[in-house]
Amino acid sequence: MPVSDIFRPLVVLALAALAAMLVSVSVGSADLGVADTLSVLVGGGSELHRTLILDLRLPRTLSAFATGGLLALAGALMQVLLRNPLADPYVLGLSGGAAVGALLAMLAGAAGFLISGSAFAGAMLATLLVFGLAHGSGSWTPSRLLLTGVVVAAGWGAMITLILAMSPASRLPGMLYWLMGDLSHAGQPWPGLAVLVLVCLLVFPLGRSLNVLARGSLQAAALGVSVRSLEWLIYLVASLLTATAVTMAGAVGFVGLVVPHMLRLALGNDQRMILPACALAGGTLLVLADTLARVVIAPEQLPVGVITALIGVPTFLYLLYRSR
Repeated sequence: MPVSDIFRPLVVLALAALAAMLVSVSVGSADLGVADTLSVLVGGGSELHRTLILDLRLPRTLSAFATGGLLALAGALMQVLLRNPLADPYVLGLSGGAAVGALLAMLAGAAGFLISGSAFAGAMLATLLVFGLAHGSGSWTPSRLLLTGVVVAAGWGAMITLILAMSPASRLPGMLYWLMGDLSHAGQPWPGLAVLVLVCLLVFPLGRSLNVLARGSLQAAALGVSVRSLEWLIYLVASLLTATAVTMAGAVGFVGLVVPHMLRLALGNDQRMILPACALAGGTLLVLADTLARVVIAPEQLPVGVITALIGVPTFLYLLYRSR
């Protein structure tokens, strides 16, 4: 596929992402006009509007975009790695490990950076545990990795239930919101955005090799692809993406499962296009979902994971029906 044909859809998705972010920072419990929002973004506007947009809404919007992009890109990579279109970023138990780390920190009375750091440490521990168990004394296969991840995820789920049962009632609302995915306490978006951009720059040159790998490891090896090294790289990168996303917003479901499917139906299966498109489309989807979560019962807020589930379930069922 010519490079120009690859970049044309990406430009459209980038413009859609900018439009979604403009809507997100303009609407809320106190709506602002587009003109007022643009005035603030270019350095003008009143002090109240600047505080509302620059200190509150814009960081949350950028965090939502980074989280959605990370999850969608991780989902696309996991589907290539496992050669399974139903794989998603949480299939290997990464969200369970992150949840256990975050909940233990909350139970200990920690807040802010300590919760995020504990979630990231839990996700990386889950990565090492799954990979170590799947590898064993020999090599691992996609099916062995998948089955190991499912079993480990079930173990994390049991630990989460135990922690919730032992937690005092005053801590339960915050824990449950985190488990459902919540951007209201997201920190600075820049680390997540930096990881997203760096990974996109890393995987784009690997697009041809990923296209071959998606057809099977034997065919990839016959065409000169270093299959084992590439699979290790995909696994580590997808784990890093998922851990970063879970650290920022908790367990937000369906983004990494639905977005790659939708884009493959619309754009084909060229990984050089699909991977950066997933970053843009996933970010756009979560920005719009978070906007709905903020305004649907304003001034109260819903966990963004509720909105993504309500969007993702019927969308995925429709995609399954269409692909019969």
